Amino acid sequence: MIAGATSRTFYGWRVVSAAFVLAVFGWGMGFYGPPVFLSVLHETWGWPLTLLSTAVTVHFLTGAVIGANLPALYRRFCAPTVTKTGALCLAAGVLGWSTAAVPWQLLVASALSGAGWGAMSAAAINSIVSPWFVRARPAALGMAYNGGSIGGVIFSPLWVAAIGVLGFSNAAAAIGLVMALAMWLLADLFFSRTPQQMGLTPDGDVLGMPAISVTSRTVKPLPGRLLWRERKFLTLAAGMAFGLFAQIGLTAHLFSLLAPALGAQQAGLAMGSVTVMTIVGRSLLGWAMPLRADRRVIACIGYTAQLAGSVAFIGAAGTSLPLLLLGVVLFGAGFGNATSLPPLIAQIEFVKDDGGVREVQQKAVRLMVMVCG
Repeated sequence: MIAGATSRTFYGWRVVSAAFVLAVFGWGMGFYGPPVFLSVLHETWGWPLTLLSTAVTVHFLTGAVIGANLPALYRRFCAPTVTKTGALCLAAGVLGWSTAAVPWQLLVASALSGAGWGAMSAAAINSIVSPWFVRARPAALGMAYNGGSIGGVIFSPLWVAAIGVLGFSNAAAAIGLVMALAMWLLADLFFSRTPQQMGLTPDGDVLGMPAISVTSRTVKPLPGRLLWRERKFLTLAAGMAFGLFAQIGLTAHLFSLLAPALGAQQAGLAMGSVTVMTIVGRSLLGWAMPLRADRRVIACIGYTAQLAGSVAFIGAAGTSLPLLLLGVVLFGAGFGNATSLPPLIAQIEFVKDDGGVREVQQKAVRLMVMVCG
């Protein structure tokens, strides 16, 4: 097993636990929240779906831009400061969604919430967890990313219930306050430390042991512009970009797609079921994937499952309950690995010596921004 050689007492696993909580709030507020907000605002104000879809797009594109520049922000301001600021932006942005009375206020709020989402998204999880692990990185990232899935299980129905009981603005204020306090504590206690500061090595290996690498021996450094000419990078970045583009688009409208046939509360539970399947798929991948497995093939299998789920949604035509539930299962099965596999593919195919892996991930996200735009 990938993580078999890593001691469970290694401090890196505490960082993984903290990153798990960050992902719960990040995804719960910044990823699974907007689809519910879209439906609520449409019913409350009667705003056209084109305007609300534009607000969701601004939210996610702003998050992508922040995510692409997250390594630079970490270097300049440090991870704890960026995490705290991101949490405050996300909380304030969601509160802005709930209090917006005219379209321009909604767009400003969506940009603010998007900035917070970018600082608490997959890019943040990868940047926080990866320095602590090499061999066990698939399992560590899988566990941390599962926080995002748990965020969907908790927050999709929670948003519906809290808005129904407290109202949108009160629910946004209460949940945002809890998130900001939790992120402030985690940033100070866990994200402020690095293996080097603590005198530790990745995976908890004994000091002085030769560094272990899982990178293919055939790869070469690709600094600067050379990376943009490399076929492996272009196919990885394009696959990541189009995959996330499709996921975000479908997820943003999934609640509205399910609600007519299931009802609001049951639709929230169904969205939670998507994330249950995400946890199952990602956990199996993280703990059981052979160290030298072809990670691109595994990614293709996940996308094939999601394609089949999308076809089931189309066939359901908003009325067939069995097809809608089949779509939920298939779409969810490959959902999580779309975010966890790209950095793991980069770990194998690109060298670290010249910042290769980090540069690949950063430029891949930038390409995603261009595609989504």
